Amino acid sequence: MKSIVCVTALLLLTFNVMKATNETSIREFNVKPENTPEQNKVNLQKAIDWASKSGSALFVEPSEEPYPVAGGIVLRKNVSLIGVHGPTPRGTIHETKKQPVGSVFEIRDKENVFITVESATQIKGIQFWYPEQTIKDPEAIIPYKATIQVSQTERAQGVYLSCLTFYGEYLAFDFNASRQFPCELMVFEHCYGFPLSGEFIRMDYCYDVPRILHCHVNPAIQRFIGGQYGREVVDAVIARKTFAYTINHTDNAQLIDLFTFGTYGGILLDGESYGQLTNFNFDCVAVGILKRGNNTKNRNWQIAQGSIIANTGEDVENIHPIIIEGQGHTAISNVEAFSGGNRALTTVPENMSWDYMLVKGDEKLTVSIWGSRMRNYIADNPISIENNKAIIHISGCFNKDENLINKTFGKTK
Repeated sequence: MKSIVCVTALLLLTFNVMKATNETSIREFNVKPENTPEQNKVNLQKAIDWASKSGSALFVEPSEEPYPVAGGIVLRKNVSLIGVHGPTPRGTIHETKKQPVGSVFEIRDKENVFITVESATQIKGIQFWYPEQTIKDPEAIIPYKATIQVSQTERAQGVYLSCLTFYGEYLAFDFNASRQFPCELMVFEHCYGFPLSGEFIRMDYCYDVPRILHCHVNPAIQRFIGGQYGREVVDAVIARKTFAYTINHTDNAQLIDLFTFGTYGGILLDGESYGQLTNFNFDCVAVGILKRGNNTKNRNWQIAQGSIIANTGEDVENIHPIIIEGQGHTAISNVEAFSGGNRALTTVPENMSWDYMLVKGDEKLTVSIWGSRMRNYIADNPISIENNKAIIHISGCFNKDENLINKTFGKTK
């Protein structure tokens, strides 16, 4: 019996030592649900400053009531901010109120970015809630600053952002760094939201293999805690003509399993970027993919296994599942485009796109397309070519009439 007691005591001691070593509750620094946002901001920053010296993790202890916190926080080097959640699409649900529970930051600050991340930091398992944001009135949208921003004053390297859910955000991730302070090795995974700016993740001057993995943008994100965003609000988001994901000045980006619904654009692969985009669905957009390129050496993208439903936000003549312009090569395989109506937003009367792809510009570019189905478009041909220097090769694809296409457009010599 004595030995059992000793073993139990040893296990408890080991657990407590591990807990103290690995995670310290933010409540130990007097971050509490009953505090004001300003009090919690000051106290959370003190906790972060303390944790930075040892590379400690701060535990966002789950609570029935969220932690109100003002913006302007800096997640210093080496610190992890950890909650209890996987991604929580539709929201964790309070027993009697329409609000999330658990590891939740309640944000009411309209003037400041909520949190800025430095090198070797981690945010995981947390919900970010903007309770004052509108759900039904497009005129009442609050243009909050970004929820999470990369450092603007030093070079941030190695940031891991996982299992995060956003309710009412305007811009979730602002990783537009500068040429003076570029960032590297950023990872975004299993993140969910519906940004009312139409921008979920934007990334510029991010070198050395950034990764966006398994991320989901949808106006039904807070259906259980406040209701789905109304049709008029979704239409207002689309009218901003922004892209859910934007990549520029980026080396070898890895983009896997991305979803968006009800934004103007799915993804912008801008002129100074290259990489791979696979396993995606861009639903109810005006433009699914806009790919640009500023040179012929390495401004190339490989795009595979996806579907695009382009049907909103413009007159039908301006709705294109894919737009290619600039220079470089685009390799596309098994990417389907189709269209139709949807009651969650306003679609064009035709419920179609104009074509499958628009190729623009006045410089030589190349496109190869394999094994793709192209349907529900109005134009006579699936490819609209406004660049007489473009070379486009199509193999094993099917048009809107279910006819096989094997064809090369443009001069190959």
